[in-house]
Amino acid sequence: MTTLQQAMLSFYWFAVGVHWSAILIVLAPTQVLQMVGDARKGETLGNVVLFGAFISMVVAPVFGAWSDRVKTRWGRRRPFVVVGTLLNVVALLGLAYIPRDNDPSTLPLYIVVFAAVNLFNNLATAPFSALIPDVVPEDQRGAASGWFGLMNVLGNFVGGLTGILLGVIGGVAGAYWLIIVVMLVAMVVTMVSVHEPPSPAVPPFRWGEFLRGLYRPLVEAHNFRWVFLTRFLVTLGIFTVQEFLLFFMKDVIKDFRFFGITLASDPQGAVTFFVVALLFGAIAASLVSGILSDRYGRKRMVYLSGALQGLVAAVFIFYGNYTLALLMGIIFGLGYGAYQSVDWALASDVLPSADDYAKDMGVWHIAFTLPQVIATPIAGRLLDAFQPIGQQNGLPTLGYSVIFALAVVYFMLGTYFVHRIKGVR
Repeated sequence: MTTLQQAMLSFYWFAVGVHWSAILIVLAPTQVLQMVGDARKGETLGNVVLFGAFISMVVAPVFGAWSDRVKTRWGRRRPFVVVGTLLNVVALLGLAYIPRDNDPSTLPLYIVVFAAVNLFNNLATAPFSALIPDVVPEDQRGAASGWFGLMNVLGNFVGGLTGILLGVIGGVAGAYWLIIVVMLVAMVVTMVSVHEPPSPAVPPFRWGEFLRGLYRPLVEAHNFRWVFLTRFLVTLGIFTVQEFLLFFMKDVIKDFRFFGITLASDPQGAVTFFVVALLFGAIAASLVSGILSDRYGRKRMVYLSGALQGLVAAVFIFYGNYTLALLMGIIFGLGYGAYQSVDWALASDVLPSADDYAKDMGVWHIAFTLPQVIATPIAGRLLDAFQPIGQQNGLPTLGYSVIFALAVVYFMLGTYFVHRIKGVR
């Protein structure tokens, strides 16, 4: 594949990155804080993410297996991208206009619509995730995965910018409209630029075989199981850090000066500049890591990326200085960008079945969604429980120290277990 073809293949992930970084880092924490106030923000945000991630975890393998067995004149993946994106857009409008400030009674409906966003987003992304193993030659998967990581990081950056753009683009509702435009443009690019190969013959869909296929890769495929576990643990760490950055800026850092220069006046703006710093590191790591992993092996890149992300979480346990936080954002970006680039190629290398790419990628995708079900609710409850204890005992940021220490443990374990993957450099 040419460089342009690889870039266009991954362009949809740019939109997905915009979509989820804006919602998870800026919009959902902001809306939860507006609805329920300060005392219950951690637990409530955890519950919101829990319901949405649970839906993603359940439906991703189903939609993936469904797309494996669909044959249309447009291919077997692209129709799912179109329908899923359009329904996703409708649900985003609900998130934009349903919540009301200082009104917890709107929270249940907000959670339902948030779950719908996850449902329809996975209708598009679960089949789309199989396009890399579908269309990319095996010896180019590292480079293609690097483009995936780069587009995802760029999308995260643009989504993170919503924190400082809220006053310009019409507030929270305007941010959702920005996401909608980006998703629709990416959908069109995908339909025009991606040409799927002819669909191979696959067995008909049977529920019993499908359900066995969900656990069989984890039970019978040694390498796939360990790739799943390492992805699961690292993602636990990422979401333990990511989901509470806005609250960390608000409660711990408070003063948003970088080497004496005030960069932001509120936590939303402060988070955005952190994402900008992360981008510098992530862009440097994304494409280079994918290419280097083709040449020198996937494992080395994963070891390095996990260590860098764990280092940042460890620093946040002890320090709440904004200048240091932005410098750590660059370090976290190096690790995050490298991991996103290489892990996709690692998963593609160990898929158990050539007949069920999308289903197996859907199973692997659970390693990304299940941690959201676990990490955010656990960290949210720990935050709400330990913050009052710390304040009563002269440790006003104890809750954040606890959850970042937990993130360090996740990153360490996820990095350590990579050595159990066999047959992959």
